[in-house]
Amino acid sequence: MAGLALCAAVVLALVPGTSASATNVSMADVAAAKVSVTDVSAADGPSVHVSKKEAGKGGTVTVTGRGWRPRTLLTLLICGQNMIGGTNACANGDGRAVTTDAHGAFRKSLPVAEPPKPCPCVVHVATVTGAPDAADAVFKVAGHPVAPLPKERTGGRLAVVAPPRLEGSSGLLTWFGAPPQRELAVMVGNPGPAPAKDPVFQVGTSHGVFAPEWEEQQWRGTVPAGKKAEVRLPVELAAGAHGDYLVSLKYGGKVLVEQPWGVGMPWGVTLFWLLLCVVVPTAVFRIGMALVNRVRPRRTTATAHSRTRTTGEPAVLPWFTPDTAPSTTTSTERPTSKGSA
Repeated sequence: MAGLALCAAVVLALVPGTSASATNVSMADVAAAKVSVTDVSAADGPSVHVSKKEAGKGGTVTVTGRGWRPRTLLTLLICGQNMIGGTNACANGDGRAVTTDAHGAFRKSLPVAEPPKPCPCVVHVATVTGAPDAADAVFKVAGHPVAPLPKERTGGRLAVVAPPRLEGSSGLLTWFGAPPQRELAVMVGNPGPAPAKDPVFQVGTSHGVFAPEWEEQQWRGTVPAGKKAEVRLPVELAAGAHGDYLVSLKYGGKVLVEQPWGVGMPWGVTLFWLLLCVVVPTAVFRIGMALVNRVRPRRTTATAHSRTRTTGEPAVLPWFTPDTAPSTTTSTERPTSKGSA
């Protein structure tokens, strides 16, 4: 037995990495590696894949994705310049919408269209509601111009350091359908090494499942490096807008904040139409009665009787004329003859 143990010890010593401690360490490392790989794959976020890397205008490409939130509405767009300029570089009119399944996956055919900006192009997929999330897939539009990407702007990076606020209130004109207006107040900080001077933001408003309509607004001011400042930007909706809206703020191609905005019903417009429905028929009825009273024939007999009552003259019977009517002063007795008693 001692000889067998000695042989086993010699073999373990000659073969590297076969000791008990080394074996235990290697197994622990493998387990840790498996856990780390699983965590990374779960933290990778949503992904997008295209069936073809290149296609011309008029064709179609199948877009698939995984890792998205379940039952989430997404938009699919073909964008130029790697979408560094936001949705202004995308073919928005030819985009498509798709809802993910219970596992956060989707599959959708997308028509190939030429974006307003030159390539390099991407297929951009983004969430419509809820927490913002997006992913891109490299795609080439055959025959579309290709140009170098614009130089990256130098300056500070901005980040939100406090919850946003929508300040302001609706006036009497808004109650009658005027455009609702608010002011978006956001406290931003500059963690970059350079100051951000007169930064250009994009303010978007969306209603329901529709994508935001972005509008560029330049904030006049400077956010020094390592400092923070309050940015105030006006927000305005269309006339007569009501319901639940979402105000979004984007800077550098990234959505910084999203603030809900509940807009009340313009009841003044409803009241106006109700009053109009009551006043107009009443006015038409009174005008009609006035016209009927003007054109209807007048009764002469009634006029004669009324004149008789006012002047005191006797009324003439209808079967006598004024010349043949009997007189009240004429005697009806016969004259007596001579010699009669």
